[in-house]
Amino acid sequence: MVPAHWARVEPALGPWPGCGPCDKITGMSAIGRQPGRVGVADLVELAAAEQPDRLALVESGGRSLTWAELEVEVARVTTGLGAQGVVAGHRVMIAIGNRLEFVTTYLAVLRAQAVAVPVDPHSEPAELARMLADSGARLVVADGNGVVQVRLAVPRTPDAVTGGAPSADPSAGPRVVVVGAPVHPGEHEYAELRAAPPTLAPPLLDPEHLAVLLYTSGASGRPRAAMLTHRALLANIDQVAGFDPPLIRGDDVVLGVLPLFHVYGLGAVLGGALRQHAKLLLVESFDPHATLDVIDDEACSVVPVAPPVVQAWLGEEDLEARLGPVRVLLSGSAPLGADMVAELRRRTGLIVHQGYGLTEAAPVVTSTLSSTTARPGSVGAPLPGLELRLVDEAGTPVTDGDPGEIEIRGPNLFSGYWPDGVDAPAADGWWATGDLGYLDDTGDLRLLDPADDVVFVSGFPVYPAEVEDSLLELDEVGEAAVIGVSDVLTGHAVVAYLVPADGALPADFVARAEEHCRERLAPFKRPTRFESVEALPRTFAGRVKKGRLRSLDRHRRDDAATADAP
Repeated sequence: MVPAHWARVEPALGPWPGCGPCDKITGMSAIGRQPGRVGVADLVELAAAEQPDRLALVESGGRSLTWAELEVEVARVTTGLGAQGVVAGHRVMIAIGNRLEFVTTYLAVLRAQAVAVPVDPHSEPAELARMLADSGARLVVADGNGVVQVRLAVPRTPDAVTGGAPSADPSAGPRVVVVGAPVHPGEHEYAELRAAPPTLAPPLLDPEHLAVLLYTSGASGRPRAAMLTHRALLANIDQVAGFDPPLIRGDDVVLGVLPLFHVYGLGAVLGGALRQHAKLLLVESFDPHATLDVIDDEACSVVPVAPPVVQAWLGEEDLEARLGPVRVLLSGSAPLGADMVAELRRRTGLIVHQGYGLTEAAPVVTSTLSSTTARPGSVGAPLPGLELRLVDEAGTPVTDGDPGEIEIRGPNLFSGYWPDGVDAPAADGWWATGDLGYLDDTGDLRLLDPADDVVFVSGFPVYPAEVEDSLLELDEVGEAAVIGVSDVLTGHAVVAYLVPADGALPADFVARAEEHCRERLAPFKRPTRFESVEALPRTFAGRVKKGRLRSLDRHRRDDAATADAP
Protein backbone atom coordinates (compact mmCIF):
# COMPACT_ATOMS: atom_id res chain seq x y z
CA MET A 1 0.00 0.00 0.00
CA VAL A 2 1.45 3.41 0.99
CA PRO A 3 3.37 4.73 4.03
CA ALA A 4 1.28 4.55 7.17
CA HIS A 5 1.49 8.28 7.79
CA TRP A 6 -0.62 8.95 4.66
CA ALA A 7 -3.59 7.68 6.61
CA ARG A 8 -3.38 10.37 9.29
CA VAL A 9 -6.02 13.05 8.76
CA GLU A 10 -5.96 16.39 10.57
CA PRO A 11 -9.35 17.79 11.55
CA ALA A 12 -10.77 20.35 9.15
CA LEU A 13 -10.03 23.94 10.12
CA GLY A 14 -13.21 25.39 8.68
CA PRO A 15 -13.61 27.96 5.90
CA TRP A 16 -10.55 29.75 4.59
CA PRO A 17 -10.60 33.17 6.33
CA GLY A 18 -10.47 36.54 4.69
CA CYS A 19 -11.20 35.60 1.09
CA GLY A 20 -14.35 37.54 0.43
CA PRO A 21 -15.24 39.93 -2.36
CA CYS A 22 -13.07 42.64 -0.81
CA ASP A 23 -10.00 40.60 -1.59
CA LYS A 24 -10.33 40.78 -5.38
CA ILE A 25 -7.06 41.64 -7.03
CA THR A 26 -8.27 44.49 -9.21
CA GLY A 27 -5.23 46.53 -10.18
CA MET A 28 -2.74 44.06 -8.68
CA SER A 29 -1.92 41.88 -11.67
CA ALA A 30 1.70 41.55 -12.65
CA ILE A 31 0.70 41.70 -16.32
CA GLY A 32 2.64 44.62 -17.77
CA ARG A 33 4.90 44.72 -14.71
CA GLN A 34 7.06 41.85 -15.84
CA PRO A 35 7.58 40.81 -19.47
CA GLY A 36 7.20 37.06 -20.05
CA ARG A 37 7.18 34.29 -17.47
CA VAL A 38 10.36 33.92 -15.43
CA GLY A 39 9.13 31.99 -12.38
CA VAL A 40 6.43 29.55 -11.28
CA ALA A 41 4.69 32.15 -9.08
CA ASP A 42 4.00 34.23 -12.20
CA LEU A 43 1.60 31.51 -13.34
CA VAL A 44 -0.77 32.46 -10.52
CA GLU A 45 -0.76 36.12 -11.50
CA LEU A 46 -1.57 35.21 -15.09
CA ALA A 47 -4.43 32.88 -14.11
CA ALA A 48 -5.85 35.44 -11.66
CA ALA A 49 -5.89 38.10 -14.35
CA GLU A 50 -7.51 35.84 -16.95
CA GLN A 51 -10.07 33.94 -14.83
CA PRO A 52 -10.24 35.40 -11.33
CA ASP A 53 -13.47 33.70 -10.22
CA ARG A 54 -12.66 30.12 -11.25
CA LEU A 55 -11.60 27.70 -8.55
CA ALA A 56 -7.87 27.07 -8.37
CA LEU A 57 -7.50 24.89 -5.27
CA VAL A 58 -10.00 22.74 -3.41
CA GLU A 59 -9.29 20.62 -0.35
CA SER A 60 -11.16 17.36 0.02
CA GLY A 61 -12.36 18.75 3.37
CA GLY A 62 -14.14 21.64 1.64
CA ARG A 63 -11.90 24.74 1.82
CA SER A 64 -11.13 26.37 -1.50
CA LEU A 65 -9.52 29.35 -3.23
CA THR A 66 -10.31 30.96 -6.56
CA TRP A 67 -7.44 32.16 -8.69
CA ALA A 68 -8.03 35.73 -7.48
CA GLU A 69 -8.07 34.62 -3.85
CA LEU A 70 -4.95 32.50 -4.36
CA GLU A 71 -3.13 35.50 -5.83
CA VAL A 72 -4.11 37.64 -2.82
CA GLU A 73 -2.97 34.96 -0.37
CA VAL A 74 0.38 34.53 -2.11
CA ALA A 75 0.90 38.30 -2.11
CA ARG A 76 0.02 38.53 1.59
CA VAL A 77 2.30 35.68 2.64
CA THR A 78 5.11 37.14 0.55
CA THR A 79 4.78 40.35 2.56
CA GLY A 80 4.57 38.34 5.78
CA LEU A 81 7.81 36.49 4.99
CA GLY A 82 9.53 39.83 4.61
CA ALA A 83 8.17 40.92 7.99
CA GLN A 84 9.75 37.77 9.45
CA GLY A 85 13.11 38.86 8.08
CA VAL A 86 13.18 36.58 5.04
CA VAL A 87 15.03 38.15 2.12
CA ALA A 88 16.12 36.90 -1.30
CA GLY A 89 18.29 33.80 -1.04
CA HIS A 90 17.16 32.80 2.47
CA ARG A 91 15.99 29.21 2.81
CA VAL A 92 12.49 28.48 4.14
CA MET A 93 11.61 24.90 5.12
CA ILE A 94 8.03 23.82 4.43
CA ALA A 95 6.81 20.86 6.52
CA ILE A 96 3.14 20.86 5.51
CA GLY A 97 0.82 18.23 4.08
CA ASN A 98 -1.39 18.60 1.00
CA ARG A 99 -3.38 21.63 2.06
CA LEU A 100 -3.91 25.21 0.91
CA GLU A 101 -1.13 26.58 3.10
CA PHE A 102 1.50 24.45 1.40
CA VAL A 103 0.67 26.01 -1.94
CA THR A 104 0.42 29.58 -0.68
CA THR A 105 3.65 29.30 1.32
CA TYR A 106 5.58 27.64 -1.52
CA LEU A 107 4.53 30.23 -4.08
CA ALA A 108 5.16 33.09 -1.67
CA VAL A 109 8.68 31.86 -0.97
CA LEU A 110 9.37 31.72 -4.70
CA ARG A 111 7.88 35.18 -5.23
CA ALA A 112 10.01 36.58 -2.40
CA GLN A 113 13.02 35.14 -4.29
CA ALA A 114 13.85 33.06 -1.24
CA VAL A 115 14.48 29.30 -1.53
CA ALA A 116 11.81 26.73 -0.67
CA VAL A 117 12.89 23.53 1.12
CA PRO A 118 9.85 21.20 1.07
CA VAL A 119 10.16 18.18 3.39
CA ASP A 120 8.00 15.33 4.59
CA PRO A 121 6.18 16.69 7.67
CA HIS A 122 6.46 13.21 9.19
CA SER A 123 10.26 13.05 8.92
CA GLU A 124 12.07 11.95 12.02
CA PRO A 125 13.55 14.79 14.16
CA ALA A 126 17.12 13.68 13.45
CA GLU A 127 16.44 13.84 9.68
CA LEU A 128 14.86 17.28 9.98
CA ALA A 129 17.75 18.53 12.09
CA ARG A 130 20.26 17.41 9.47
CA MET A 131 18.29 19.10 6.68
CA LEU A 132 17.85 22.29 8.71
CA ALA A 133 21.56 22.45 9.48
CA ASP A 134 22.59 21.61 5.92
CA SER A 135 20.22 24.07 4.24
CA GLY A 136 20.70 26.82 6.81
CA ALA A 137 16.94 27.48 6.81
CA ARG A 138 16.02 30.69 8.65
CA LEU A 139 12.34 29.85 8.96
CA VAL A 140 10.22 26.69 9.16
CA VAL A 141 6.52 26.68 8.31
CA ALA A 142 4.89 23.53 9.68
CA ASP A 143 1.38 22.16 10.08
CA GLY A 144 -0.06 20.35 13.09
CA ASN A 145 1.68 17.09 12.16
CA GLY A 146 5.00 18.54 11.08
CA VAL A 147 5.44 20.94 13.97
CA VAL A 148 5.61 18.08 16.48
CA GLN A 149 8.73 16.78 14.72
CA VAL A 150 10.08 20.27 14.04
CA ARG A 151 9.98 21.17 17.73
CA LEU A 152 12.19 18.18 18.48
CA ALA A 153 14.49 18.92 15.56
CA VAL A 154 15.14 22.64 16.03
CA PRO A 155 17.18 22.33 19.28
CA ARG A 156 19.40 19.76 17.53
CA THR A 157 20.00 21.93 14.50
CA PRO A 158 23.14 23.85 15.58
CA ASP A 159 25.01 20.62 16.21
CA ALA A 160 23.38 18.31 13.66
CA VAL A 161 26.37 18.32 11.34
CA THR A 162 29.03 17.84 14.02
CA GLY A 163 26.99 15.33 16.00
CA GLY A 164 27.18 17.40 19.19
CA ALA A 165 24.61 17.59 21.96
CA PRO A 166 21.28 19.34 21.39
CA SER A 167 21.19 23.02 22.27
CA ALA A 168 19.73 23.95 25.64
CA ASP A 169 18.70 27.36 24.27
CA PRO A 170 15.05 27.20 23.12
CA SER A 171 15.66 30.22 20.84
CA ALA A 172 18.49 28.47 18.97
CA GLY A 173 17.87 27.48 15.39
CA PRO A 174 15.30 28.76 12.88
CA ARG A 175 12.04 30.48 13.74
CA VAL A 176 8.88 28.37 13.55
CA VAL A 177 5.53 29.33 12.03
CA VAL A 178 2.63 27.01 12.87
CA VAL A 179 -0.31 26.21 10.57
CA GLY A 180 -3.61 25.13 12.11
CA ALA A 181 -2.37 24.21 15.59
CA PRO A 182 -1.67 25.97 18.91
CA VAL A 183 1.69 27.74 19.05
CA HIS A 184 4.31 27.35 21.76
CA PRO A 185 6.19 30.28 23.31
CA GLY A 186 8.49 31.88 20.76
CA GLU A 187 6.58 30.48 17.77
CA HIS A 188 4.37 32.38 15.32
CA GLU A 189 0.90 31.69 13.96
CA TYR A 190 0.43 31.36 10.21
CA ALA A 191 -2.13 34.15 10.48
CA GLU A 192 0.77 36.52 11.15
CA LEU A 193 2.25 35.75 7.73
CA ARG A 194 -0.97 36.69 5.95
CA ALA A 195 -1.98 39.65 8.16
CA ALA A 196 -0.41 42.37 6.00
CA PRO A 197 -2.19 43.78 2.94
CA PRO A 198 -1.04 42.24 -0.34
CA THR A 199 1.78 44.07 -2.08
CA LEU A 200 3.71 43.54 -5.28
CA ALA A 201 7.09 41.86 -4.90
CA PRO A 202 10.05 42.99 -7.00
CA PRO A 203 10.15 41.16 -10.33
CA LEU A 204 12.38 38.13 -10.73
CA LEU A 205 14.88 39.15 -13.38
CA ASP A 206 17.20 36.13 -13.45
CA PRO A 207 15.66 32.68 -14.14
CA GLU A 208 18.90 31.10 -12.87
CA HIS A 209 18.02 32.27 -9.36
CA LEU A 210 17.80 29.28 -6.98
CA ALA A 211 14.16 28.41 -6.24
CA VAL A 212 13.98 25.03 -4.48
CA LEU A 213 16.19 22.61 -2.54
CA LEU A 214 14.89 19.03 -2.65
CA TYR A 215 16.71 16.33 -0.72
CA THR A 216 17.60 13.22 -2.69
CA SER A 217 20.49 10.78 -2.94
CA GLY A 218 22.17 12.25 -6.01
CA ALA A 219 24.94 10.03 -7.34
CA SER A 220 26.38 9.24 -3.91
CA GLY A 221 23.47 7.33 -2.38
CA ARG A 222 23.47 9.77 0.56
CA PRO A 223 20.78 12.45 0.80
CA ARG A 224 21.85 15.76 -0.68
CA ALA A 225 19.82 18.76 -1.76
CA ALA A 226 19.33 19.14 -5.50
CA MET A 227 19.39 22.80 -6.51
CA LEU A 228 16.46 23.62 -8.81
CA THR A 229 16.31 27.07 -10.35
CA HIS A 230 13.26 28.96 -11.57
CA ARG A 231 14.48 28.12 -15.08
CA ALA A 232 14.54 24.37 -14.41
CA LEU A 233 11.11 24.26 -12.76
CA LEU A 234 9.39 26.29 -15.43
CA ALA A 235 11.16 24.45 -18.26
CA ASN A 236 9.81 21.07 -17.14
CA ILE A 237 6.34 22.50 -16.61
CA ASP A 238 6.42 23.80 -20.18
CA GLN A 239 7.84 20.51 -21.52
CA VAL A 240 4.97 18.55 -19.97
CA ALA A 241 2.52 21.12 -21.35
CA GLY A 242 3.90 20.48 -24.83
CA PHE A 243 2.00 17.24 -25.44
CA ASP A 244 -0.53 17.27 -28.27
CA PRO A 245 -3.29 16.74 -27.25
CA PRO A 246 -2.44 18.37 -23.92
CA LEU A 247 -2.01 16.25 -20.80
CA ILE A 248 -3.86 18.80 -18.63
CA ARG A 249 -6.53 21.17 -19.93
CA GLY A 250 -8.00 24.25 -18.32
CA ASP A 251 -11.32 22.50 -17.65
CA ASP A 252 -9.69 19.53 -15.89
CA VAL A 253 -9.89 18.62 -12.22
CA VAL A 254 -6.48 17.25 -11.20
CA LEU A 255 -6.22 14.85 -8.26
CA GLY A 256 -3.58 16.05 -5.79
CA VAL A 257 -3.08 13.00 -3.57
CA LEU A 258 0.66 12.69 -4.26
CA PRO A 259 2.67 14.49 -1.55
CA LEU A 260 3.54 18.04 -2.58
CA PHE A 261 6.86 17.80 -0.74
CA HIS A 262 7.90 15.18 -3.32
CA VAL A 263 9.17 16.37 -6.70
CA TYR A 264 6.45 14.43 -8.54
CA GLY A 265 3.66 16.22 -6.67
CA LEU A 266 5.46 19.56 -6.61
CA GLY A 267 6.57 19.81 -10.22
CA ALA A 268 4.40 17.54 -12.35
CA VAL A 269 1.09 17.87 -10.44
CA LEU A 270 1.06 21.33 -8.84
CA GLY A 271 3.19 22.87 -11.58
CA GLY A 272 1.05 21.35 -14.32
CA ALA A 273 -2.20 22.56 -12.76
CA LEU A 274 -0.81 26.09 -12.36
CA ARG A 275 0.45 26.16 -15.95
CA GLN A 276 -2.89 25.12 -17.46
CA HIS A 277 -5.08 27.01 -14.95
CA ALA A 278 -6.75 23.73 -13.98
CA LYS A 279 -8.47 23.04 -10.66
CA LEU A 280 -6.28 21.06 -8.24
CA LEU A 281 -8.06 18.89 -5.66
CA LEU A 282 -5.82 18.51 -2.61
CA VAL A 283 -6.07 15.23 -0.69
CA GLU A 284 -3.93 15.00 2.43
CA SER A 285 -4.05 11.24 2.95
CA PHE A 286 -4.50 8.18 0.78
CA ASP A 287 -7.09 5.52 1.38
CA PRO A 288 -7.99 3.29 -1.60
CA HIS A 289 -11.74 3.44 -1.07
CA ALA A 290 -11.99 7.07 0.07
CA THR A 291 -9.81 8.35 -2.76
CA LEU A 292 -12.03 6.62 -5.31
CA ASP A 293 -15.00 8.34 -3.68
CA VAL A 294 -13.23 11.69 -4.07
CA ILE A 295 -12.48 11.03 -7.74
CA ASP A 296 -16.12 10.15 -8.38
CA ASP A 297 -17.64 12.95 -6.28
CA GLU A 298 -15.34 15.71 -7.58
CA ALA A 299 -15.18 14.43 -11.20
CA CYS A 300 -11.39 14.22 -11.25
CA SER A 301 -10.33 13.91 -14.88
CA VAL A 302 -6.52 13.80 -14.50
CA VAL A 303 -5.27 11.34 -11.90
CA PRO A 304 -1.51 11.14 -11.21
CA VAL A 305 -0.61 8.32 -8.77
CA ALA A 306 2.20 5.97 -7.76
CA PRO A 307 2.23 2.18 -8.38
CA PRO A 308 0.99 1.21 -4.88
CA VAL A 309 -2.17 3.23 -5.54
CA VAL A 310 -2.95 1.23 -8.68
CA GLN A 311 -2.21 -2.00 -6.85
CA ALA A 312 -4.58 -1.04 -4.02
CA TRP A 313 -7.34 -0.08 -6.45
CA LEU A 314 -7.26 -3.45 -8.16
CA GLY A 315 -8.80 -4.86 -4.98
CA GLU A 316 -11.79 -2.49 -5.17
CA GLU A 317 -15.18 -3.38 -6.63
CA ASP A 318 -16.97 -1.41 -9.39
CA LEU A 319 -13.66 0.10 -10.44
CA GLU A 320 -14.83 1.07 -13.93
CA ALA A 321 -17.75 3.10 -12.60
CA ARG A 322 -15.74 4.74 -9.84
CA LEU A 323 -13.00 5.83 -12.25
CA GLY A 324 -15.64 6.96 -14.74
CA PRO A 325 -14.67 10.69 -14.72
CA VAL A 326 -10.99 9.92 -15.42
CA ARG A 327 -9.63 11.04 -18.78
CA VAL A 328 -5.91 10.56 -18.07
CA LEU A 329 -4.36 8.15 -15.55
CA LEU A 330 -0.65 8.60 -14.85
CA SER A 331 1.78 6.50 -12.84
CA GLY A 332 5.26 7.53 -11.79
CA SER A 333 7.88 7.38 -8.99
CA ALA A 334 8.61 3.70 -9.78
CA PRO A 335 7.92 1.26 -12.64
CA LEU A 336 4.41 -0.24 -12.70
CA GLY A 337 4.18 -3.95 -13.45
CA ALA A 338 2.87 -4.87 -16.90
CA ASP A 339 0.38 -7.27 -15.31
CA MET A 340 -1.17 -4.47 -13.25
CA VAL A 341 -1.38 -2.22 -16.32
CA ALA A 342 -3.15 -4.97 -18.26
CA GLU A 343 -5.55 -5.78 -15.41
CA LEU A 344 -6.52 -2.15 -14.91
CA ARG A 345 -7.18 -1.69 -18.62
CA ARG A 346 -9.24 -4.88 -18.75
CA ARG A 347 -11.43 -3.71 -15.88
CA THR A 348 -11.75 -0.01 -16.71
CA GLY A 349 -10.67 0.55 -20.31
CA LEU A 350 -8.13 3.14 -19.07
CA ILE A 351 -4.59 3.28 -20.40
CA VAL A 352 -2.04 3.93 -17.66
CA HIS A 353 0.58 6.35 -18.94
CA GLN A 354 3.95 5.79 -17.31
CA GLY A 355 7.08 7.88 -17.18
CA TYR A 356 10.57 8.17 -15.84
CA GLY A 357 11.75 11.11 -13.80
CA LEU A 358 14.28 12.38 -11.30
CA THR A 359 14.43 15.10 -8.71
CA GLU A 360 17.39 16.54 -10.63
CA ALA A 361 15.21 16.85 -13.77
CA ALA A 362 12.36 18.72 -12.02
CA PRO A 363 11.18 15.86 -12.54
CA VAL A 364 9.79 14.35 -15.79
CA VAL A 365 12.23 12.91 -18.36
CA THR A 366 10.18 10.45 -20.42
CA SER A 367 6.51 9.57 -20.82
CA THR A 368 4.49 7.09 -22.82
CA LEU A 369 2.54 10.16 -23.93
CA SER A 370 5.61 10.90 -26.08
CA SER A 371 5.71 7.38 -27.50
CA THR A 372 4.81 6.49 -31.06
CA THR A 373 3.69 3.03 -29.88
CA ALA A 374 3.80 2.41 -26.14
CA ARG A 375 4.31 -1.22 -25.17
CA PRO A 376 4.11 -2.93 -21.78
CA GLY A 377 7.25 -2.29 -19.73
CA SER A 378 8.11 0.95 -21.50
CA VAL A 379 8.48 4.25 -19.65
CA GLY A 380 8.15 6.17 -22.89
CA ALA A 381 10.19 8.59 -24.95
CA PRO A 382 11.86 11.87 -23.91
CA LEU A 383 9.72 14.96 -23.45
CA PRO A 384 9.89 17.70 -26.09
CA GLY A 385 13.07 19.71 -25.70
CA LEU A 386 14.89 17.03 -23.71
CA GLU A 387 17.62 14.72 -25.02
CA LEU A 388 18.47 11.22 -23.77
CA ARG A 389 21.33 8.86 -24.59
CA LEU A 390 22.84 5.66 -23.21
CA VAL A 391 26.57 5.28 -22.57
CA ASP A 392 28.87 2.42 -21.62
CA GLU A 393 31.35 2.38 -18.73
CA ALA A 394 33.81 4.42 -20.79
CA GLY A 395 31.17 7.09 -21.47
CA THR A 396 30.80 6.10 -25.14
CA PRO A 397 27.24 6.15 -26.52
CA VAL A 398 25.82 2.64 -27.10
CA THR A 399 23.73 1.58 -30.08
CA ASP A 400 21.66 -1.32 -31.40
CA GLY A 401 19.54 -1.73 -28.30
CA ASP A 402 22.47 -2.39 -25.95
CA PRO A 403 21.96 -1.36 -22.30
CA GLY A 404 23.81 1.58 -20.82
CA GLU A 405 23.74 4.31 -18.23
CA ILE A 406 21.09 6.95 -18.91
CA GLU A 407 22.36 10.45 -19.58
CA ILE A 408 20.06 13.43 -20.16
CA ARG A 409 20.34 17.01 -21.37
CA GLY A 410 17.79 19.80 -21.28
CA PRO A 411 16.80 23.16 -19.75
CA ASN A 412 14.97 21.40 -16.91
CA LEU A 413 18.14 20.01 -15.30
CA PHE A 414 19.28 21.08 -11.86
CA SER A 415 22.36 23.17 -11.09
CA GLY A 416 24.19 20.62 -8.96
CA TYR A 417 23.97 19.74 -5.29
CA TRP A 418 23.81 22.23 -2.47
CA PRO A 419 25.71 24.26 -1.52
CA ASP A 420 28.51 24.44 -4.12
CA GLY A 421 26.86 22.95 -7.21
CA VAL A 422 28.96 19.78 -7.20
CA ASP A 423 28.05 17.04 -9.72
CA ALA A 424 26.13 19.47 -11.92
CA PRO A 425 25.61 18.76 -15.61
CA ALA A 426 28.83 18.82 -17.64
CA ALA A 427 29.92 21.80 -19.71
CA ASP A 428 28.18 20.31 -22.76
CA GLY A 429 24.93 19.95 -20.78
CA TRP A 430 24.87 16.14 -20.36
CA TRP A 431 24.22 14.66 -16.91
CA ALA A 432 24.63 11.01 -15.88
CA THR A 433 21.60 9.79 -13.94
CA GLY A 434 23.19 6.64 -12.49
CA ASP A 435 20.23 4.60 -13.79
CA LEU A 436 20.51 1.83 -16.37
CA GLY A 437 18.25 1.17 -19.32
CA TYR A 438 17.96 0.33 -22.99
CA LEU A 439 15.93 1.55 -25.96
CA ASP A 440 13.47 -0.83 -27.59
CA ASP A 441 12.85 -0.97 -31.34
CA THR A 442 10.36 1.93 -31.13
CA GLY A 443 12.89 4.17 -29.38
CA ASP A 444 11.18 3.98 -26.00
CA LEU A 445 13.18 3.70 -22.80
CA ARG A 446 13.07 0.59 -20.66
CA LEU A 447 14.63 0.63 -17.22
CA LEU A 448 16.95 -1.97 -15.74
CA ASP A 449 17.91 -2.31 -12.07
CA PRO A 450 19.03 1.06 -10.69
CA ALA A 451 22.80 1.41 -10.69
CA ASP A 452 22.74 2.63 -7.08
CA ASP A 453 20.36 -0.08 -5.78
CA VAL A 454 17.64 2.37 -4.78
CA VAL A 455 14.70 0.60 -3.09
CA PHE A 456 11.22 1.96 -3.86
CA VAL A 457 8.81 1.49 -0.95
CA SER A 458 5.28 2.53 -1.87
CA GLY A 459 6.79 4.63 -4.65
CA PHE A 460 9.14 6.46 -2.27
CA PRO A 461 12.89 6.02 -2.82
CA VAL A 462 14.97 4.54 -0.01
CA TYR A 463 18.71 4.97 -0.40
CA PRO A 464 20.53 2.01 1.15
CA ALA A 465 23.56 4.09 2.12
CA GLU A 466 21.43 6.25 4.44
CA VAL A 467 19.97 3.21 6.22
CA GLU A 468 23.37 1.50 6.36
CA ASP A 469 24.96 4.59 7.93
CA SER A 470 22.28 4.63 10.63
CA LEU A 471 22.80 0.93 11.43
CA LEU A 472 26.58 1.35 11.61
CA GLU A 473 26.04 3.78 14.48
CA LEU A 474 25.18 0.74 16.62
CA ASP A 475 28.21 -0.68 18.42
CA GLU A 476 27.06 -4.25 17.77
CA VAL A 477 27.20 -3.80 13.98
CA GLY A 478 30.49 -4.29 12.17
CA GLU A 479 29.19 -4.16 8.57
CA ALA A 480 25.79 -3.48 7.06
CA ALA A 481 24.20 -3.95 3.65
CA VAL A 482 20.60 -2.98 2.85
CA ILE A 483 18.55 -4.45 0.01
CA GLY A 484 14.97 -4.31 -1.22
CA VAL A 485 12.82 -7.43 -1.37
CA SER A 486 9.40 -7.94 -2.94
CA ASP A 487 6.43 -7.04 -0.75
CA VAL A 488 2.78 -7.54 -1.65
CA LEU A 489 1.62 -4.31 0.02
CA THR A 490 4.43 -1.81 -0.62
CA GLY A 491 6.05 -3.20 -3.76
CA HIS A 492 9.36 -3.55 -1.94
CA ALA A 493 10.46 -3.73 1.68
CA VAL A 494 13.80 -2.89 3.28
CA VAL A 495 15.90 -5.74 4.67
CA ALA A 496 19.23 -5.31 6.45
CA TYR A 497 22.07 -7.86 6.36
CA LEU A 498 24.47 -7.33 9.24
CA VAL A 499 27.90 -8.64 10.20
CA PRO A 500 28.14 -8.53 14.03
CA ALA A 501 31.10 -6.64 15.44
CA ASP A 502 31.76 -9.33 18.08
CA GLY A 503 30.72 -12.55 16.37
CA ALA A 504 27.04 -12.55 17.36
CA LEU A 505 24.23 -10.09 17.89
CA PRO A 506 22.78 -9.88 21.42
CA ALA A 507 19.32 -11.29 22.12
CA ASP A 508 17.74 -7.86 22.44
CA PHE A 509 19.38 -6.49 19.30
CA VAL A 510 16.29 -6.33 17.08
CA ALA A 511 14.31 -4.30 19.60
CA ARG A 512 17.25 -1.91 20.09
CA ALA A 513 17.84 -1.61 16.34
CA GLU A 514 14.16 -0.88 15.68
CA GLU A 515 14.16 1.84 18.33
CA HIS A 516 17.36 3.29 16.88
CA CYS A 517 15.84 3.41 13.40
CA ARG A 518 12.62 4.99 14.70
CA GLU A 519 14.69 7.92 15.97
CA ARG A 520 16.60 8.41 12.72
CA LEU A 521 14.56 7.21 9.75
CA ALA A 522 11.12 7.81 8.28
CA PRO A 523 8.78 4.81 8.61
CA PHE A 524 9.11 3.69 4.99
CA LYS A 525 12.93 3.67 5.27
CA ARG A 526 13.13 1.36 8.28
CA PRO A 527 14.21 -2.26 7.83
CA THR A 528 11.38 -4.73 8.19
CA ARG A 529 13.85 -7.52 8.94
CA PHE A 530 17.42 -7.92 10.24
CA GLU A 531 19.56 -10.84 9.10
CA SER A 532 22.87 -11.74 10.76
CA VAL A 533 25.63 -13.15 8.51
CA GLU A 534 29.28 -14.02 9.07
CA ALA A 535 30.42 -11.97 6.07
CA LEU A 536 28.97 -9.94 3.20
CA PRO A 537 29.58 -11.23 -0.34
CA ARG A 538 31.94 -8.84 -2.13
CA THR A 539 33.55 -8.40 -5.53
CA PHE A 540 37.32 -8.38 -5.97
CA ALA A 541 37.11 -4.59 -5.81
CA GLY A 542 35.37 -4.79 -2.43
CA ARG A 543 31.85 -3.83 -3.56
CA VAL A 544 29.03 -5.69 -1.81
CA LYS A 545 27.27 -8.09 -4.19
CA LYS A 546 23.72 -6.99 -3.46
CA GLY A 547 22.39 -9.17 -6.25
CA ARG A 548 23.83 -12.14 -4.37
CA LEU A 549 22.13 -10.95 -1.16
CA ARG A 550 18.79 -10.65 -2.96
CA SER A 551 19.20 -14.18 -4.29
CA LEU A 552 20.11 -15.44 -0.81
CA ASP A 553 17.05 -13.70 0.62
CA ARG A 554 14.75 -15.34 -1.94
CA HIS A 555 16.13 -18.76 -1.05
CA ARG A 556 15.64 -18.08 2.67
CA ARG A 557 12.02 -17.07 2.16
CA ASP A 558 11.35 -20.05 -0.10
CA ASP A 559 12.83 -22.39 2.51
CA ALA A 560 10.73 -20.77 5.25
CA ALA A 561 7.56 -21.10 3.17
CA THR A 562 8.32 -24.78 2.52
CA ALA A 563 8.92 -25.42 6.21
CA ASP A 564 5.60 -23.77 7.13
CA ALA A 565 3.61 -25.70 4.52
CA PRO A 566 1.29 -28.42 5.92
